[in-house]
Amino acid sequence: MDGTLCPCGSKKKYSECCEPIIKGKAKALTAEALMRSRYSAYVKHEISYIADSCIRETEDNEIDMEETRKWSEESIWNGLKIIRTEKGGENDTEGVVEFTADYTRKGIRDIHHETANFKKINGTWVYSDGYLSTETVHREGRKIGRNEKCPCGSGKKYKQCCGR
Repeated sequence: MDGTLCPCGSKKKYSECCEPIIKGKAKALTAEALMRSRYSAYVKHEISYIADSCIRETEDNEIDMEETRKWSEESIWNGLKIIRTEKGGENDTEGVVEFTADYTRKGIRDIHHETANFKKINGTWVYSDGYLSTETVHREGRKIGRNEKCPCGSGKKYKQCCGR
């Protein structure tokens, strides 16, 4: 069993918090618990869980698995903050969770601020959709010059790779 603290910020052990939900051994009892497990899944690179915990009624709701994997794996996850919840309790069928996920990717620190909607379908909470708020982005470290080698390791100049 993993004795490390859960990435979701609950101060519980991962093995007693989000891991059983991610691994399918337990259900998220609330919309907030599902949100926390989804954040932990990004930290732990559990991409299938992220996809499986979404409503996927139409092609418009399809998840780009490769882009999701890249975001998960290329990011350093700095923390989750739950700002507010509406409904989303054990006896509800809909809920809202506003949250921020702080992460650093390619040397740029960003805050993903979202108001997410959740639905309970056949007794299981799923992510429905969300609305993003913009935040100020803070660069960590020095600015990369356009003609320098790209920090992603491609060997190309930054302006021809990630700096586009």
